[in-house]
Amino acid sequence: MSERTATTRLSESERRLVETTGIEVIDEGQRTAKPSDLFWPWFAANVSVFGISYSSFVYGFGISFVQALVVTVVGIVLSFLACGIIAIAGKRGSAPTMVLSRAAFGVNGQKVPGVFSWLISMGWETFLAIMAVLATATVFRQLGWSDGTTTKVLACAVIAGLIVLASVAGYHTIMRMQSVLTWVTGAVTIAYVAMTLDRVDLSAVMAREAGPLEAVIGALVLLMTGFGLGWINIAADWSRYQRRDAPGASIAFWNTLGGALAPTLLVIYGLLLIGSDPALEEGIVNDPIGTLATILPLWFLVPFLLAAVLALVSGAVLGIYSSGLTLLSLGVKIPRPTAALIDGTILTLGTIWVVFFAQSFLAPFQSFLITLGVPIAAWAGILMADVALRRRDYDERALFDRTGRYGDWNWVAIGIMAVASVIGWGLVINLFADAAPWNNWQGYLLGPIGGREGTWAWANTGVLVSLAIGFLGWLALGRSIVRRQEEGLTPAADARPDRVVTS
Repeated sequence: MSERTATTRLSESERRLVETTGIEVIDEGQRTAKPSDLFWPWFAANVSVFGISYSSFVYGFGISFVQALVVTVVGIVLSFLACGIIAIAGKRGSAPTMVLSRAAFGVNGQKVPGVFSWLISMGWETFLAIMAVLATATVFRQLGWSDGTTTKVLACAVIAGLIVLASVAGYHTIMRMQSVLTWVTGAVTIAYVAMTLDRVDLSAVMAREAGPLEAVIGALVLLMTGFGLGWINIAADWSRYQRRDAPGASIAFWNTLGGALAPTLLVIYGLLLIGSDPALEEGIVNDPIGTLATILPLWFLVPFLLAAVLALVSGAVLGIYSSGLTLLSLGVKIPRPTAALIDGTILTLGTIWVVFFAQSFLAPFQSFLITLGVPIAAWAGILMADVALRRRDYDERALFDRTGRYGDWNWVAIGIMAVASVIGWGLVINLFADAAPWNNWQGYLLGPIGGREGTWAWANTGVLVSLAIGFLGWLALGRSIVRRQEEGLTPAADARPDRVVTS
């Protein structure tokens, strides 16, 4: 065994042992991906026409087209840039995102953000499956076919099955699948725009009145949590196959471009299309993608449905693959296929409940998203600061050893996350108090700026505040911790040229 392997790299026998858990450190020989390869999974997962529907949610804050345009570009790009920064950690450590999080939180301390990560991943997967089932029923109705219980049950079974089977297939199959889906869904999306462009009424769009600053910030937070921050807890899962000498800036760039390009363009088009038609804006509340299909000619409904469902399945596959890894990182001792089956079962039950029993799914989901978005934003701030502070690759063995340099529990990081979450929850409100009354406990710090009924309450600034506290807190208090961790490398290992990180 080489000196470098003895100090910071796992031996082959250790790799085989870790591989059985599903959160293996990627062998050097398998790290052949280029930064540009990151474009495909992120683009495919975000090229769904659902992005057009988001414009309805943005307009719901009562802002103008110009204001909505600005927050769309800024919110989506910045949120995926945050994913790109965390993706650099995947290149440095060859392990899933929540395993790499152990460097900041400790091997067992990572379970605190890990629980929130698993919950938000499950929420997204279920949400995407729900939209696919509802879209199927709506398109069937448009075609004059049955859209009743049988159709929804079959759609639910097929969609859930596709998601679970694809996620079990693993990284390389998913990467190939995503590159194909990019072209299919992209082509149909372009065709959708071409067929509906004549419905855009610029005079109606520009006639929308401007909203106050707090409404603009509220729309910004919604877009950030709905796009990049919704993916940020899995950002390094797809970069762990990158070559160790890949520039960190290139990884961040391709991750950001792949994630942000399609949704930015689609939301902008949605601002034009939905801003021209109040009926579309109203229908999207309960069936985002199905409503978009109502303005299409009959002959195009089947290709539209297939592309829309495949795009949603594509996003859910990324989520369920990573949620399975997160479940394993929490200490659950089961094979990865079993973890995928557990998550798939939960996804299926959640989809059945919403499709057949819930009166509204958008309102509870948005309430859920903002609530989990606060601690995830705090965690993301801490991990982005951790990436910025580190100058060396992660010690792979220590990521799995609670007696190693990263320790068992890092109470500084956990404390920062707790403080950021408490403050963040105090500055957000449940925007859907009637639909989700179980979530009306937030907003307890809004008194000085108008209380829960004030205009600033609707801005949900707690997400941004939590992110900032996490980032600045770890940047200040974690600097010495990271330095001590990195000083634990032996001089011989530290002096080797291949220990230099190019990010």
